[in-house]
Amino acid sequence: MKPAAGRRRVEYLVQRFGVSTTRACGLVKLGRSTWYWRSKAKDTTALRMRLREVAEARRRFGYRRLHTMLRREGWTVNQKRVYRLYRMEGLGVRTKKRKKRASHLRVILPAPTSPNERWSMDFMRDTLDDGRPFRILTVVDTFTRECPLLAADFSLTGTRVADLLDVLASQRGYPKAITVDNGTRRRWTRGPTAAACSCNSSGRVSPSRTRSSRASTVACGTSC
Repeated sequence: MKPAAGRRRVEYLVQRFGVSTTRACGLVKLGRSTWYWRSKAKDTTALRMRLREVAEARRRFGYRRLHTMLRREGWTVNQKRVYRLYRMEGLGVRTKKRKKRASHLRVILPAPTSPNERWSMDFMRDTLDDGRPFRILTVVDTFTRECPLLAADFSLTGTRVADLLDVLASQRGYPKAITVDNGTRRRWTRGPTAAACSCNSSGRVSPSRTRSSRASTVACGTSC
């Protein structure tokens, strides 16, 4: 039983039944010293207000530097109390996230001007009712927004992707470029499309907030 709960019970016995405080403390098993104890904590309202003002003026200062500034202003307070008030006021210093550096120079790609000029390729993932996951290969014509290829299977290897692209290229012709992400799924090993798209890299897509911000464009052709 906590002291606060014991005091409430003693107060109830004294007021309800008119017993003495000593008798009530004995019934509740609460020490008399605990009953008579009163907190001597100082009022920290002014200190908390000043701490918040200094923290807002010095947003990159932690509680240790704030404690030093308060001591210089004449406040008699130790570091532990400043830390406790610092946490109570929610004045934590936010950690700056490190900016990701691109491994290659990112450039803004020009918009396609005709159909079949550039394809965008990516993978989607979903699950069946029984919980088995499957993947979907999607190829979209960036100019017409047409989806000429949509292949779903439980496993889509690089060789399978190259074969599917070869079939699509035989029907529609080779595009000038294919926009893909930088995952291992892009590592084709054989096939005309794989040979055509491994000639050179034409740059990076400008970063965005979408998952395709790490995409790259691979130039394609009939020969290197």
